[in-house]
Amino acid sequence: MTVKIPCPHCTRPVNPLARFCEHCGVDLALAAVYEEQTAVPSQDVPEGVPLAPEVLVPKIGDYMIEQGLISEQDLERALQYQREKAACGENILLGQALLKLGVITQSTLDEVITTRILQLQQALMTANARLEQRVKERTAELRRALERLSELNQLKANFIANISHELRTPMTHLKGYLELLSDESLGPLNNEQREAFTILNRAQQRLERLIEDLIQFSLLSQGSLSLSPKPLDVADLIQKAVQEAEPRARAQNILLTAALPADLPLVSADEEKIGWVITQLLDNALKFTPNGGRIEAAAYAANGLLTLSVVDTGIGIPGERIDEIFEPFHQLDSSASRRYGGTGMGLAMVRQIVEAHGSQVIIHSTPGKGSRFEFSLPVLQDSAETAGIPDDSPVENSADS
Repeated sequence: MTVKIPCPHCTRPVNPLARFCEHCGVDLALAAVYEEQTAVPSQDVPEGVPLAPEVLVPKIGDYMIEQGLISEQDLERALQYQREKAACGENILLGQALLKLGVITQSTLDEVITTRILQLQQALMTANARLEQRVKERTAELRRALERLSELNQLKANFIANISHELRTPMTHLKGYLELLSDESLGPLNNEQREAFTILNRAQQRLERLIEDLIQFSLLSQGSLSLSPKPLDVADLIQKAVQEAEPRARAQNILLTAALPADLPLVSADEEKIGWVITQLLDNALKFTPNGGRIEAAAYAANGLLTLSVVDTGIGIPGERIDEIFEPFHQLDSSASRRYGGTGMGLAMVRQIVEAHGSQVIIHSTPGKGSRFEFSLPVLQDSAETAGIPDDSPVENSADS
């Protein structure tokens, strides 16, 4: 049974899997985006709330005037006496000044001080009670905000999933007709038509990859990431990914190679998802490596781990901004987004998949020289022989960057 959540616009219960609200007709994903901006309550301190218990207690001079123990003139005389003593280097309290001037007796001063201490204690208890109440209210607000953000994220992720699946139908038609054109079932193509077909075919392949990225991201966002680990030949996986990326690398005049020792041991991993990770890392390297550059996909085993890496001679990443590249729908700047394209989701999914395998993506990068992305998986054979890191890696001294 699907649990309904409030519509961001009309607040009536809706199916989170729906595209539009059945009551007000609003686009749930767009409404979720607007609602998300106001979901977290303000952290400002409410007006009118004392910040310290002393604020709640009148000063000793004002208190004695209120109780009729001294007059305003008496207080002014005592304050003047204080100032005169201070000018001579002697600091005395107000109560001592009143005693010296004979305005009050010692017993009166003792009684006033005792009363003030009791008032301060009561004020402290009141302030603590108010603080505890504010903490409870703030905690409840944040809990409600967290629940609301979770609901809004569910609506946005579902929007991505719906759109992605809806795009598959026209994509299937496009792909089918492109295949008919490719084998000339619809008639022979001249040179200009073949060139146009090549451009269309590349665009179709890129669009298909973006749709698959959207689907994968929506599944990850909804917590649907599940692994099916089995003995896996990483070398074979890398070779296939390199072969698939070779035409694009050749078109960009990029040298794409694989450095794979013959004795690589097997690992236990999800073949489909690790294959997707390798493909995504290669795609990312191709995107940010200029013409004439180099990319190397490699693997080596050492200390019971098999490390996979993709190294490029691309534009590189500033060290202080490396964490940003893992944020979904984010690129380091708008100009990069326009120039290099993409949804900004690939590396976010790469990290989630790698972390689901109990590993982490490590990045070494130097702006203007290139980047190295790597992660490790435990090998299956304890007795597997290890292979060294290739010495001719495209990025020099990347580990020290």
